[in-house]
Order: sequence, then structure tokens, then C-alpha cells
Amino acid sequence: MALVRVCRGEAGEAVPEDVVRAVRNGGVLAMPTDSFYALGASAHDDAAVRRVCAIKGERARKPILVLIADRSQLAGLVERVPPAAEALMDRFWPGPLTIVFPAAPHLPAALTAGTGTIGVRQPAHPMLQRLLRETGPLTGTSANRSGAEPARTAQDVEDALGNDVDLIVDGGPSPGPLPSTVVETVSAVRVLREGPIRHAAIVAALAEAGMTVS
Repeated sequence: MALVRVCRGEAGEAVPEDVVRAVRNGGVLAMPTDSFYALGASAHDDAAVRRVCAIKGERARKPILVLIADRSQLAGLVERVPPAAEALMDRFWPGPLTIVFPAAPHLPAALTAGTGTIGVRQPAHPMLQRLLRETGPLTGTSANRSGAEPARTAQDVEDALGNDVDLIVDGGPSPGPLPSTVVETVSAVRVLREGPIRHAAIVAALAEAGMTVS
């Protein structure tokens, strides 16, 4: 059985060193985001990303989104930033918007699932932002088995995945109730999933920049 520690990350507090160390050593965390709890592993560590896939189950054909602290962490993740992505970042980041970019080469194959694209989000959760500044980009797929309900609390994660993750970062209940909005910007701009940011808001933001949504 894996050792599971529950670390409470209060607002304003430094990220516990054992959390950062776990990521740097190839570990998998469960951590709160501005939607649900997520499985966090270094986005540049192939073995750690594959372990996230194994925990989720049935992930072979599904890409995994990545969380970043700020735009500087896009380097090494994306090949380029399309104009539509720039406009959407200006309007909605940090926040519950995942933007699909052309993927940089040599990313772990499990992140892109052969799509040539990568979904990235800059979350607004203060504790998670502090963690990402310490660790660099982390995976952000929801902390549940494929097909199960997303975890809203650290206890939900411990009940479902406690034997599989190295650490559970307890940031209190996650807000939910919707996963992030997902917008593809690689070629035609498309809303792939509507979440807290509504389709109409995406259309309006791009219209202000002289662009349209397919």
C-alpha cells in the first residue's frame, strides 16, 4: 500500500516541501483545482504521466490536459500560440478555460494520445498556482477512475484512489460543479466542451478580437 499523506494547503501558506519533492521524484499527487480534484504529475516525466493513465484506466486514446502557473510555462508544451489562443488567454486566464494548442515535439506520448495537440489551463486556485510555480507544469486530469464521478474533496480521493497516489493535497472542497470549458484553437476555433465559461462568452471574446468560432 502506498503511503498517503493529507496535506492542508491553506491560503498564503508555502507549499509543503514533501509535496514538491514527490513531484520531482516522479510521484503522482491528488490536488484541488478550480473545478474538481485532479491527478498531478510532472508533464515532462513520461513514466509519471503513464502512471496517471494507469490510475485513471482506459486512457490510451484520450489526451491529458496540463496545468500551468503562468504563460511562461507554455514553453516546452506548445509548438506555437495561435492568435485565437492569445485572445482567449487575455480574456479568461487564469480561470476554468482549457485551450487546445499545437503540441511541442517530444512531449510524453500519453499527454497527446497521438493527436498532435495539448490542452493547457492556467487555474485560478491560489494554492495550486503556488504549487505549479514550484513544480512546473502538472497533469490535470480529474482524480477519479474513468467513468466515475469526479472527486470534490480530499476524502473522496482517499476513498477511491488512496492506495494509488503518493500524496493527497487537501485544499478543502473543490467548487465544481462543472469541468473546465475546452476550446480548440489549432485550426478552426471550436468549443469542444462547454463548462463554466459559456459558448456565448467565447464567441463574444473572439469577436472583439476580429475572430469567429466554427
